[in-house]
Amino acid sequence: MRLGTRGSALALVQARHVAGLLGDAEVVTTAAAGSAEATDKSRWVRDLERALLDGAIDLAVHSAKDLPEELPEGLALLGAPVRAHAEDVLCGVGSLSALAPGARVGTSSLRRAAQLLANRGDIEIVPVAGNVDTRLAKLGDRSHSLDAIALARAGLQRLERDAEIGAVLDREQFVPAPGQGALALEGRSDDDSARAAAEAITDPGTFCCLLAERALARALEASCDTPLGAHAQLEGESMRLRAWVGLPDGSAWCADELVGDPSEPDVLAAAVAARMQAVGASEMLRQAQVMADERR
Repeated sequence: MRLGTRGSALALVQARHVAGLLGDAEVVTTAAAGSAEATDKSRWVRDLERALLDGAIDLAVHSAKDLPEELPEGLALLGAPVRAHAEDVLCGVGSLSALAPGARVGTSSLRRAAQLLANRGDIEIVPVAGNVDTRLAKLGDRSHSLDAIALARAGLQRLERDAEIGAVLDREQFVPAPGQGALALEGRSDDDSARAAAEAITDPGTFCCLLAERALARALEASCDTPLGAHAQLEGESMRLRAWVGLPDGSAWCADELVGDPSEPDVLAAAVAARMQAVGASEMLRQAQVMADERR
C-alpha cells in the first residue's frame, strides 16, 4: 500500500502514523507546497489527488480540515483513524485572559482570528503563516513582537511539542474547524483494496463525526475565506454537532448545536445548517467572503 503525503514535518508524522496502523505501507511524498493557481483548500491536496488519479499512490493522508468538501470525480473519502484532540491552543501565554490589551496574537486562520476577536476585541491579530515549527520560531523571535500564537492542539501533540502549549481554548467558544484533529484517508472510488485497508484502521465514531462536520460546511457553502467552526462528538448513542459562524473582525457571530442520530450525519448537519441560516449565518458568510476579498 502506497501512502501519499505532503513533505512537511507534520504531514510526514501523520502519514507514518497511518503506515504504522496498516503495518505494511510505503510513504510517498509529493510537493510540500500547494498549487499556486488554487485559492481554496484544494491548493493543499491537488498534487496528492493527481497522484491518486494517476495511480502513483493508493491512499492519500490529509489533515482532514484541509480536505475540500467536494472531491474530484473518481475519488472518495474512505476512512479516518481515531481522532486526536480537536481544540485550538495558545502558545506563549497561560490563558486568553492573561493577554494585556493590545497584545499581538499570531494566526493564519480566519476562524481563529474571528473567534479570538469575538472574545477579546482589544487584542491585535497578526498574520503568521508557515508550518508549526516556523510559527513557533516566529513567536520566539523578538523581531516579530508576538505575545502569543494560536495553533491546533493536535499538530503540536503529533510533533511532540506539547510543552509549547500555554492554554487550551474551550471548544464551546472556540469551535474547531471541520475535521480538525482528524486524519482523512482519500482514495480512488473503485479501488477495493485501498477501501478495505482504510476501513480496517477507521474509527467509526471519528468517521461519522467527520462526515457530519463536512456535511455542515457543504450545507452552509463555507470556504477557506469564511470563518466557520463545526465540531461533532458522540455522547452515548447520540451525536452533538456544534456550529459557529462569524465575521473576520469578530464584530458579529452566531452559534448553535443540535443532538441527533450518528448514523445520519447528513440529516443532523442539515438541521443545524437550517437553524444557523435562520439567524443570518448565510449572509454573515457572504459578508465574510467580501471582507476577505477586500484584504487581497
